[in-house]
Amino acid sequence: MTIGIGIIGCGMIAGFHSKAIKDAKGAKLVGCATRNPEQAAAFAEKNGCKSYETIEAMLADPEIQAVSICTPSGAHRDPAVLAAQAGKHVIVEKPLEITVERCDQIIQACEKAGVQLAVTFQSRFYESSKIMKKAVEEGRFGKITMGDSYVKWYRSQEYYDSGAWRGTWELDGGGALMNQAIHSVDLLLWLMGDVVEISAMMDTMTHERIEVEDVVVANLRFANGALGVIEATTTAYPGALKRIEISGSEGTAVLEEEDIRDWQFANETEQDAEIRKTMSGKTETGGGAADPSAIGHHGHTMLFEEFVASINENRPCSIDGREGRRSIEVIRAIYESAKTGKRVKLGS
Repeated sequence: MTIGIGIIGCGMIAGFHSKAIKDAKGAKLVGCATRNPEQAAAFAEKNGCKSYETIEAMLADPEIQAVSICTPSGAHRDPAVLAAQAGKHVIVEKPLEITVERCDQIIQACEKAGVQLAVTFQSRFYESSKIMKKAVEEGRFGKITMGDSYVKWYRSQEYYDSGAWRGTWELDGGGALMNQAIHSVDLLLWLMGDVVEISAMMDTMTHERIEVEDVVVANLRFANGALGVIEATTTAYPGALKRIEISGSEGTAVLEEEDIRDWQFANETEQDAEIRKTMSGKTETGGGAADPSAIGHHGHTMLFEEFVASINENRPCSIDGREGRRSIEVIRAIYESAKTGKRVKLGS
């Protein structure tokens, strides 16, 4: 069954969701709504869909079976809960929300209503990410000793000045870590498993008129015993592709956006040479390293297709609310450690 989808929030990221919905098999963009009806009307005209005067009016439309939440990060909960209560399935642009408690409220609302919930961590759908995941599951790294994430991006002062919500704790929920690096945090947790201990430092070094960090470094201990580092910044000119490194007693692999830059194992397989050959030139955009609009929507398309399948098959999406919650728990713990100067333990 084709699933009619409405978009809530009509900012920059909504445009990528619109393209992805149009390209996704089994999905149809029906309409959009936001607090500003004029903005919704302009978005609808550009994207070939209906606009609604209010979010409530859109949720009352029987043509819409699901909604895509594209509001600012700290404004995801309320429309997501409203949508669930209206019986609509929900897909939320990252992050799910900016606190664990608000994430839980979305999860609970969707579970109570019996609707599917998905979070847009599209990097998990890249072929290179899945190859890394398979290698971990097959034990090819031996004893994994380190798992590291580096997001050294650049954002101008104009970027933060472009929206009153940007750079605020209330609506952005954080800075370089919560907004830019969260995809890498999610990937790292997906590959490495749960984090049990964190120590961190952060600062605001070059940007003005923002409340949040533009530099953060965290040391991690994973439940599997491995150690790791998360580094994130929006003040590393000119910006580099995000990077994940996994090291173990029998192997090392480096993922740079969609490229596999290093792939070395003590016990080689027939596929390893082909992986090194074909997976080193997969990145087609700047990955958002310097320009937030310089991303592709192909990952979003794959996620929307999986979301539609989860609805039609009445099963949880692979990146459901509980998966989306994991990165928020770690990020909030990093912020707590950085603010208090103390180690934070998780999962106790």
